[in-house]
Amino acid sequence: MISINNLSYYLGSRALFEEASLHIKPKDKIGLIGLNGKGKSTLLKLITGQLQKDSGDISKSKDCTIGFLNQDMLSFQSDDSILSVAMEAFQDVIDIQHQIDKTLHEMETNYTDKLVDRLSRLQEQFEAKDGYTLQSKAEEVLEGIGFKTEDLQRPLKEFSGGWRMRVILAKLLLENPSLLMLDEPTNHLDLPSIQWIENYLKTYEGAVMVVSHDRQFLNNCVNKIVEVSQQKLTSYPGSYDNYLEEKALRNELQKNAYENQQQAIKQTEAFVERFRAKATKARQVQSRVKALERMERIEDVVEENAAVNFKFNFGKQSGRHVVQMKDISKSYPGIDILNAASANIERGDKIALIGANGKGKSTLLRIVDGDPNISGEVNIGYNVDQAFFAQHQLESLNIENEILQELKEFGSGKTEQELRGVLGCFLFSDEDVFKKIKVLSGGEKSRVALAKTLISEANFLLLDEPTNHLDMMSVNILIQALQQYEGTFLLVSHDRHFVTEVANKIWWIEDQQIKEYPGTYQEYLWWREKNQPKVNSTPVTTSKPKEKKESTKVKNIDQNRLSKLKKEIEKLEKEIERLETNESDLEAKLALPEVYENTQKLEETNIAYTSIKQDLETKNEQWEAIATEIDELEN
Repeated sequence: MISINNLSYYLGSRALFEEASLHIKPKDKIGLIGLNGKGKSTLLKLITGQLQKDSGDISKSKDCTIGFLNQDMLSFQSDDSILSVAMEAFQDVIDIQHQIDKTLHEMETNYTDKLVDRLSRLQEQFEAKDGYTLQSKAEEVLEGIGFKTEDLQRPLKEFSGGWRMRVILAKLLLENPSLLMLDEPTNHLDLPSIQWIENYLKTYEGAVMVVSHDRQFLNNCVNKIVEVSQQKLTSYPGSYDNYLEEKALRNELQKNAYENQQQAIKQTEAFVERFRAKATKARQVQSRVKALERMERIEDVVEENAAVNFKFNFGKQSGRHVVQMKDISKSYPGIDILNAASANIERGDKIALIGANGKGKSTLLRIVDGDPNISGEVNIGYNVDQAFFAQHQLESLNIENEILQELKEFGSGKTEQELRGVLGCFLFSDEDVFKKIKVLSGGEKSRVALAKTLISEANFLLLDEPTNHLDMMSVNILIQALQQYEGTFLLVSHDRHFVTEVANKIWWIEDQQIKEYPGTYQEYLWWREKNQPKVNSTPVTTSKPKEKKESTKVKNIDQNRLSKLKKEIEKLEKEIERLETNESDLEAKLALPEVYENTQKLEETNIAYTSIKQDLETKNEQWEAIATEIDELEN
């Protein structure tokens, strides 16, 4: 559908892409990943023609249509209702509707057979294009990504940039292009909307290319990962988790090949140096020199996943009770957020506040931070020293300061070397620390603000959407920092992987009350699914069993089932043994030089190895399930 061959693109003297290639097939669901500034958004603009390549070729099939959602659309405004803007996706059908209306108007004063025929033909076209269902489709999509029914007739200009972005997203989804390209679509979506988009993209008939730093989102809706790294585009089959496993394997093979080659180079250079002056060895020396010149050098692995080690220094430890809220009520015109709600935060709590937008999550953070416009009591505990991070605080950075200077003026008492160490953890190294704030991207400013928050020596942190605009490495750094943090925090986030990694309690707002689950996010999901009321369940009526007959019948059924399961598990064990043998053979094959030095063989072997591992995992899960059932039947 789209073929990219030997693409090169330069920003000044810096190469973003150099002879990069990629092929997009009609059903591909691609997650485009890479560090900020490596060229992900640039690639999307090159594909659409908004930017012009320096060399190479980007070819599209004749019937390929492209829908592109990018961050520049945040500024789009219109006096039309959001439903009308979304309906612009069906402009050809709207044009037919206008012709129908015009024809009907003419027929009021001039009823002729010619007009009747025109009306009939237009109505047939309108019906053939599903014109009568298009508005309901638009309403369904808009409501799916978070709009209320009563919002659909409101003008687009009344909504914030994030909500306007959702309208443009809805319009693109309704246009149903051959290739749907989305640049960070989850930045402006709450969790229910993210899950709705995931389900939509999984069943989307065309191809999808999405730039995202939301790991769970990628796991749930893509079947291929394309990494932008070292000016190349590298494809990995499967989800993001598959990519991590595959890349680790490729890196290990490349590292081994690199080290073997380096050892061979050193030995050859030592031979040349030793026998350079000996005439009897001149031919061998020249042969080795030429071999070195012809050798295709293997590059060392560039490690892009930083491990960090923060040293948090608290001036003082807080008391046991960090925050106590009692009978808190808060409302805005037309909406009640909290009504006589109570909750407590204890020392060591790592709380994630989750839920849909508009439920009051950010409001609750501001209440804890000291919002005076409430009723009820908020008592901050003994020795509590808190710091608050929110996206709007990026505006409080002094844009004329250099990064290092900004942290120095924050007054943490840390030495310049210590501050450089912290900035290094947030990917500002060497001369980067002397960049002025005003030249930084949104993601870089977020990292500076987060660094300031984490060096504050506060023992209680409030974090509002801290992962927005961060790339995956930066999110990983923040996860490690918060895992090492020994204080208390309350954070708002829609990033499920982030919440899973850092939270030990889950809060949400329901019926104007603060609800709590005292466990991790994965445990909360399990509990919620188990305790959700069953919808449209059929009432079950029971009658007293006929004891003797029924028990005998059940016993016979159990024995038959047990016999069948034992045959199944025996068959599975043989299959698992076969797969394990194949897995070992492929592992040995991957270590052979003739395989890891041949890109095509390496890729084929890796694909086979990944497939075997997935099959083995599936078979082991089946074995465990059957073994559990056998155990239950026998006991």
